[in-house]
Amino acid sequence: MDRNKPPKKTETVEIRLPHATKTAFMARCRDQGRTASDAIRRFIDAELNAASSARPQPRLSWRPLLAAAVAGLALGAVAAPSLAQSSPTRADFDRLDRNHDGVVSFDEYRAR
Repeated sequence: MDRNKPPKKTETVEIRLPHATKTAFMARCRDQGRTASDAIRRFIDAELNAASSARPQPRLSWRPLLAAAVAGLALGAVAAPSLAQSSPTRADFDRLDRNHDGVVSFDEYRAR
């Protein structure tokens, strides 16, 4: 028995076509020098190969967007009070700058 021989084709697929479509298809196959069965087999193989190599499109969902929005609002609610505090004033600086030279040295900062 020859092991390189392709498996015998035993299955059939029946399709219904308008007569004009079948006639045109058969004429094209004949012009290309192949059988209608060969053309249909190649089409089916190409479809199966395309389906197996096609990547599934990522499904966009509103849930991750909603989760990000809620997390952003929560972070804003936590950060807002600290951002609302007043910034250091000139009086605060003068209190740290004990020798009033316009520079707060490390010793002056440490002595606060």
